[in-house]
Amino acid sequence: MAFSLLKLLHILFAITAVGSNITYGVWQGLVVNSPEHEAFVLRGIKLLDDRVANPAYGLLLVTGLIMAFWHWSITTHWIVAAIVLYVVLIGVAVAFYSPALTEQARVLDRDGHDSAAYRAVSRRATVIGIGLFLPVLGILFMMVVKPAL
Repeated sequence: MAFSLLKLLHILFAITAVGSNITYGVWQGLVVNSPEHEAFVLRGIKLLDDRVANPAYGLLLVTGLIMAFWHWSITTHWIVAAIVLYVVLIGVAVAFYSPALTEQARVLDRDGHDSAAYRAVSRRATVIGIGLFLPVLGILFMMVVKPAL
């Protein structure tokens, strides 16, 4: 029973983290026709990223490692693959995505929605954000399919 509750928490953290991330594109798509609200949307995305998605990703690691040591072996190949993808995900998010969001908001405030600088930094943040879904999908595949690697 305890393991099932831990697994439930793990799944809820995954839904929270990935679900939050998926909304970023929706919010940015909605604001395209209302640039006067873009700064508000970017601050909201940054808040969701910092206070909801990222803590959920941290709790995913904690619950996932507990389950790996409790129920499986940490050296199980699909677990190792998922951990490697997680490290890549967090590394790219910390090194590139979070700073890109901060820069996007800064350039918007400084240069405005129609500036070339803002379009460039916005495009960069979007590309990084989309790219981050590759390791997320890989991790989800490992967790659900548990392939024999």
